[in-house]
Amino acid sequence: MAQIVLGAGCFWGSEAYYEQLIGVESTEVGYAQGQTDNPTYQQVCTQTTGYAEVVKVIYDEHRISLGAILDHYFRIIDPTSLNRQGNDRGSQYRTGIYYTNPADRIIIEQEITRQQESYSQPIVVEVEKLDRYYPAEQYHQEYLKKNPGGYCHIDLNLASPAEKKDGY
Repeated sequence: MAQIVLGAGCFWGSEAYYEQLIGVESTEVGYAQGQTDNPTYQQVCTQTTGYAEVVKVIYDEHRISLGAILDHYFRIIDPTSLNRQGNDRGSQYRTGIYYTNPADRIIIEQEITRQQESYSQPIVVEVEKLDRYYPAEQYHQEYLKKNPGGYCHIDLNLASPAEKKDGY
């Protein structure tokens, strides 16, 4: 299994989106790239910890490639918007791609170059080696599954039926 950690604004929606894709084995929402140990949601919301809301995506590389995961990523974000996605504003909602395998950086950079061709504004997605990651509180995990009417700026139907697991 491989993993990638993605900041796409509110982590609830990005988790729900990736959870439905064929080849994604598991997801977990959390906080990445900040300065403090074991941050809480309340601390992250103060925008003083440096953390971004993220989803960790564990995937089977034989069923879905990193390139495909990144293609989906660019479907659900505005990559030219700094510290803002949908109605969510602040540094915790910044976009970012955080890798653990150094070889992934090349694929990430190629995808950003490819995506840039579709935008007149520069892409402002942060790309970094994952430095710090902490899982979010249990009540945030699979939040939209537990709270189907919860706020989500991501259109969960952007994936085609052929890309979705049965039951989605």
